[in-house]
Amino acid sequence: MKHGKGEPKKDRFTYLTETPVPRLIRELSVPTIISMLVTGIYNAADTFFVGRISTQATAAVGLVFSVMAIIQAFGFFCGHGSGNYLSRMLGGGKIQEANEAASTGFALAMSIGIVFSCCGIIFLEPLAMLIGATSTTLADTRTYLGIILLGAPFMMCQFVINNQLRFQGSAIYAMIGLMCGAVINLFLDPLLIFGFHLGVAGAAIATVCGQITSFIALLIGSGKGENIHLSPKKVRFTRHYILEIINGGAPSLCRQGLASVATLLLNTSAGALGGDAAIAGMSVVTRVMMLLSSALIGFGQGFQPVCSFNYGAKKTSRVKEGFWYCVRVGTVFLLFMAVLCLTFAPRIIALFRNDPDVIAVGSVALRWQAAVLPTLAFTFTSNMMLQAMGKGVKASICSAARSGIFFIPLILSLPRFFGLAGVEAAQSIADLLSLGLAIPFAWSELRHMGSDEPK
Repeated sequence: MKHGKGEPKKDRFTYLTETPVPRLIRELSVPTIISMLVTGIYNAADTFFVGRISTQATAAVGLVFSVMAIIQAFGFFCGHGSGNYLSRMLGGGKIQEANEAASTGFALAMSIGIVFSCCGIIFLEPLAMLIGATSTTLADTRTYLGIILLGAPFMMCQFVINNQLRFQGSAIYAMIGLMCGAVINLFLDPLLIFGFHLGVAGAAIATVCGQITSFIALLIGSGKGENIHLSPKKVRFTRHYILEIINGGAPSLCRQGLASVATLLLNTSAGALGGDAAIAGMSVVTRVMMLLSSALIGFGQGFQPVCSFNYGAKKTSRVKEGFWYCVRVGTVFLLFMAVLCLTFAPRIIALFRNDPDVIAVGSVALRWQAAVLPTLAFTFTSNMMLQAMGKGVKASICSAARSGIFFIPLILSLPRFFGLAGVEAAQSIADLLSLGLAIPFAWSELRHMGSDEPK
């Protein structure tokens, strides 16, 4: 028979639709959690090693993070958009549509990445000024930013392949790909920064080399086993596939894109009220919170293929069961991490930059965010469920809430009344308001589940 791969596909269907939900989520989430933790570690590595150079260098890396968030936003846009759709198609047995969606999402990301890289390099200095560089941080910001932009196409595409692999239930391949890049980055950071005395440029080169390594490893992984094989022949820039990518990817674009705007506004407000030390302090807190939330995101991403595949297969009771399992486990984990941050906040900040002014700002902001950290379990899981189910409008609004709808007005208004304290507290207040929005959005979908399970 020509379709000799029918049996493996049947095995995948059985695995994702009949394995007990808690066990299935654990099996899929462990490699994803490892991937996210490793990613969080090597994202924090630049801040850690650059923190040994100067406060200005630490601030510069924090400023460029807003641009990296945009790169990541478009990578997740194409990756989640195509990944959600291909997973639902696989669940419904529509293999051709899944293959075409995967290749189209990859090609779209590569195209956007090349345009983004070229435009950013052409307008490098204006872009550096736009993201908040000052006279004391401009040189480091330009250096770090220019190198990061060169790797933009590879960064975007590795996010696409990583997410497509996850949505196929191939979290192991995704983990291996990310870990290859992480190892390269962690090895090159101290070597280039201190061994070759490249400073901030060394940190940027290490990051780009790590991302390119991940891209190559993930591309190889996508061609293994029953994973969907990417091919230029399968690219279909048709209205149908573009709309599906937009529907599934818009929540990620909203979340990550607004996170970039939020970081820009945060840096601007912090810099205006506390100078380079305040920017550095808030930058450290941002990286620490990314590291802490990475395990939760990894756990939730283990739930997403379970959600989208079973939703496509009309097994909605499994979606509901998986949702509540993730919320329970995530809340307990984040509660533990919150206690650690509240207790050891100054020491945590000092690990990255042992500057009294940086510690003073960072420890207060970290404690504010730790106080509401457990609420993120429900908010993040709700958003991932809505997105995986293809509920684009609800998922987009939910995604936009934390860094956009609530945070942007708060970061623009609170500092006017409370000064630097308003900057430190803005994200925590936004998190609480986001929880209030996520509850009715998730509940409106959950209350309909369980009644349409095939009998």
